[in-house]
Amino acid sequence: MSEQKPVRLPDAASVETVLAALQPQSADAELAPALNKAFPGFAFTVARIDDPYWCNPHAVVAADGTRLGDHRAWVERALADVGGDLTAFWNRHRESGEKFTEWRGTSAFAFAPTGPGVADFVQLSLGRETEHLAGAVVDRGYRPNSVDHLFEPTWVSRESAVEAWQLAGPVYRLRGRTGGGIVHMRSFLARRARIEREQREARRPELENRVIHEVGSEGVRDILFLEANPGWFDFFPRENRFFADWARSSACAHRIFDHWAFDIHDFEGPGQKREIGFIPRPLKNPAARLLGEEGVSVHRLMERIEAIDQKIGLPFAWFFLMTHGHFVDPDVGHAVADGLRTGRVRLPDHDAAVLLE
Repeated sequence: MSEQKPVRLPDAASVETVLAALQPQSADAELAPALNKAFPGFAFTVARIDDPYWCNPHAVVAADGTRLGDHRAWVERALADVGGDLTAFWNRHRESGEKFTEWRGTSAFAFAPTGPGVADFVQLSLGRETEHLAGAVVDRGYRPNSVDHLFEPTWVSRESAVEAWQLAGPVYRLRGRTGGGIVHMRSFLARRARIEREQREARRPELENRVIHEVGSEGVRDILFLEANPGWFDFFPRENRFFADWARSSACAHRIFDHWAFDIHDFEGPGQKREIGFIPRPLKNPAARLLGEEGVSVHRLMERIEAIDQKIGLPFAWFFLMTHGHFVDPDVGHAVADGLRTGRVRLPDHDAAVLLE
């Protein structure tokens, strides 16, 4: 956060106003400055992740390039013109040259610090989208078997290597309809921990009476669930653990949002159960996954995890890529932990404490 005192926290309506005012030709360069201007006192940075997605068909374009309107409305009108006959619709439009457009995008995140703590920052979850001429309005080779098939085309390849004519964009849109579009991380983590406690406490009457039937060499014995799981009510959510481990490790000298983004959700699921959490998204990945191969010495593994840290530009990066990703096999962590216990390898004391806990 800059020295100027923030006037207000970002809100969805104001962020969307900022995004709508961006011009496609300068949107990438102007996004952070525009947010900083709209929200005095904040210093936003922007990171993008290459995770392609696409939205439902957007519009229909005639063979001569004329826009024919909204895709769904066009399909409904064209079907009505042939009395709802899918075969007649297919025969009329399979060689017409009409195509549909869709918005395709990748994730982007904007961050602004709000204090010195690891979780003291605001995150905006965005989509960077461009409109593309995706493909024909019908599959020329196969008759549609339902209207839904027309609304959700499956005959168009969206592989990154397949070129599609770009019509508009890029535009930035606020994402996170499940409550994660704009998040103050420290507040989110407090809410995550509180909801976990409340949900577990609500089950106390049930769990105090739950009995586990254990089968062993001496036969079957009954044991109360809470005797077998004495720490059940003290569970520490993995989201909070991520930030606690960061704060205690060598990584704490670096801002967490310079290296990770967070896909956040917070909504009511089935049975009105509150679903809250996040998926950590590394902003930079190793060249290849590190596996705990049999026969590889712990010293060689230490060389490899140090190489990962150097590539990422973050001490102890390998640990977070192991515990909150799939780029480092957990067997690597077990091998390093065993090496620490036997004195064959060393880590900084605070990193060793995090790994061995």
